[in-house]
Amino acid sequence: MSALPDLDSLKLLVDVGELGSLGQAAKAAGIAQPSASKRIAHLERRLGLPLIERTPRGSTLTAEGKMVSEWAVRVLAAAEELMRAVQAVRHGGAAHLRVASSMTVAEYLVPRWLGELQHREPEVQVGLDVVNSTDVAARVLAAEVELGFVEGPSLPEGLAGRVVGTDRLVVVVAPEHPWARRRTALRGAELAGTPLVVREPGSGTRETLDVAFRDLHRASPRLELGSNSAVKGAAQAGAAPAVLSGYAVEADLATGRLVEVPLAGLNLVRSLRAVWRRGRPLTGP
Repeated sequence: MSALPDLDSLKLLVDVGELGSLGQAAKAAGIAQPSASKRIAHLERRLGLPLIERTPRGSTLTAEGKMVSEWAVRVLAAAEELMRAVQAVRHGGAAHLRVASSMTVAEYLVPRWLGELQHREPEVQVGLDVVNSTDVAARVLAAEVELGFVEGPSLPEGLAGRVVGTDRLVVVVAPEHPWARRRTALRGAELAGTPLVVREPGSGTRETLDVAFRDLHRASPRLELGSNSAVKGAAQAGAAPAVLSGYAVEADLATGRLVEVPLAGLNLVRSLRAVWRRGRPLTGP
């Protein structure tokens, strides 16, 4: 894969479209117009596309430039979410609001929530601990954090909670796996009887799968791994089929690195919950 464009160049391209000229985009970036022109030219070479049309009246985005600009807006927004989440992890115990989150929720939902909170309550500083669902519950019960986010079929004992979303676990395989070409839906008994790559005990993903397999004859896992990325990597390498959050594999399915296997007769939908200590009213941020 060729080198990725830098974020500053993408922001410059977006600003050209929004502000109407390369000169105004350069001014917004705090750089001279010749430097901005060089950045755009370098971006055009890297992408192999004409992005800006230069005329005596100024610079406008080409049709290709408009498409790249629209995609760049999403990339820049994702980068902002990344930095908010990193900042929350870095703040830790010094934050005004201490939160613990399960890994799937932290990876795919919390950054967006932090962005919304920052716009509504800019003075609130959030500290984020990322652990599995069992450890989230333990930290909330021990008053180490005020609020937790967990995934799984049940509300941990001693906690109150509210459902804030849903997620569906999906069965995924490498494109070369025989299941990637099957024409009929996979049945629950066949899935349960197959050695799988799964998350570790204590994760919400694993608990959901364990509950779904409760009345079925189950094979021992091929691998038990401690993160979504590790499970995806093992599945992509062909180690075995994997069962993961739909959020975790969305990009991999879109690019063809993994293939979803249709499943019938097994409920793998789960609730995502905000949790806090029972009997303790939620106050402040």
